[in-house]
Amino acid sequence: MKIQVRKGSLPEHTTEAAVVTLFEGETGLTGVAALLDERSGGLIGEILHRGDFTGRTNQIVVLYTRGDLPVKRIVVVGLGKRPDFSPDRLRGSFARAAQQIRSLNISEFSTSLNIQDMDFPLERMAEAAVEGVILGLYQFLPFKTVDREQSREVAGFTILAAEEGAYKVIRSAAKTAEIISAAATFARDIVSTPANEMTPSDLANEARESAKGKNIHCTVLDAGQMKELGMNALLGVARGSNEPPQLIILEYRGGKKSIPVIALVGKGITFDSGGISIKPSDKMDQMKTDMAGGAAVIAAVRAAAELGLPVNLVGIVPATENLPGGKAYKPGDIFKSLSGQTIEVVTTDAEGRLILADALTYAGRYKPAAIIDLATLTGACIVALGDHVIGMMGTDDDLKREIRVAAELTGEKVWELPLWEEYHELIKGDAADYKNSGGRTGGAITAAAFLSKFTGGYPWVHLDIAGPAWLTKEKPYIPKGASGVGVRLLIQFLRNGHRMGKK
Repeated sequence: MKIQVRKGSLPEHTTEAAVVTLFEGETGLTGVAALLDERSGGLIGEILHRGDFTGRTNQIVVLYTRGDLPVKRIVVVGLGKRPDFSPDRLRGSFARAAQQIRSLNISEFSTSLNIQDMDFPLERMAEAAVEGVILGLYQFLPFKTVDREQSREVAGFTILAAEEGAYKVIRSAAKTAEIISAAATFARDIVSTPANEMTPSDLANEARESAKGKNIHCTVLDAGQMKELGMNALLGVARGSNEPPQLIILEYRGGKKSIPVIALVGKGITFDSGGISIKPSDKMDQMKTDMAGGAAVIAAVRAAAELGLPVNLVGIVPATENLPGGKAYKPGDIFKSLSGQTIEVVTTDAEGRLILADALTYAGRYKPAAIIDLATLTGACIVALGDHVIGMMGTDDDLKREIRVAAELTGEKVWELPLWEEYHELIKGDAADYKNSGGRTGGAITAAAFLSKFTGGYPWVHLDIAGPAWLTKEKPYIPKGASGVGVRLLIQFLRNGHRMGKK
């Protein structure tokens, strides 16, 4: 889809559809809405007067202008009550409007960001609108062949700005939003791809491709190199699969040499059967999504480079399958990790924390200012927080605060769970230093407690994205399936720049 920003007035612009936003309970029309209403003979005012449109969140009505102005249709979308407004609500409203337009088989539409008397900067509003359109129109179709010709696409979205200053701000914001949205949809594509088409080697190739033509250096370590380093926890998980494991390392140097590195670590289990501790067959097909953290890291590094962010960044993705087999690791096995600490395997279905243990230790080689890991780590986090919230735990209060700030801006909700000493007692090993499961009680927290032992004392935050990584019910700008969660959150964190000395 082509995103354009042009100078001009929406009522005078020739377009198939013009999107106008209105707040709930406000019947007085101003700005562009008032002009469109006047030139269309009062179409908008009439639906407000008759009560056909109240402005509740994401309510939509389509009005046909019958040739009274160059705009063929007016698509009015509700923003809900003004005090509840946020950029995320605008993101959702534009997503719903775009979906309605696509359902009418309309190829292009336009808008003017005429939301007055709000405390949010224009650039943030523009970013939200563009993100809503791109993310809301996302479809995963590579494997569809039957009735493929019936799938509908929107070819263009134009934002009109009457003033030169607004035009420049919106144009820059739209470009930023395109890059960020493309990164999120890239992650969605990777997560949605079935495991037979997205093996660890395929994931490594996606990382290599994402680095091409950008200021990103990609290195992929094979099993032999990992063995030489002593990454026995990662290799232990990989033993049951015929697909070779990969350690993907993406380095982006966009900041001064004096600026410390931020390390992003993403779980890359391309299929998780549970290993010998095999999962129930119900919903096992969704275990292709167990590399959503790795996908988010690859996408975030790519976007940081395309945006030219002044940061130094390393993304690390340990990638493997977790399968049963004659060579598969077993409950009771003990591995010496890259850190030198030993791990007793209680269950082979707690494999993510094993591969992350070695990856987190490897991240310490960069002496990072912060380590952030993302992982579809525990069903316990879904039990605790549901499908729409990221569980956050960590060792650095300032880093957690920065993540919360980014979450508020992106609408990717995080909620902190405690990481108290009592939980650490539950993962102490009997025959080794630690065991890879503390049992059902507090499972999301004990998993994080385990990871904390391999962070080398660097400021660290763990984001358990097991709930929001794959949705069974769509949200306004997230269709059912892979959400791309964490991509926009990481990018916003990097843009805020607190760890890089910006305030």
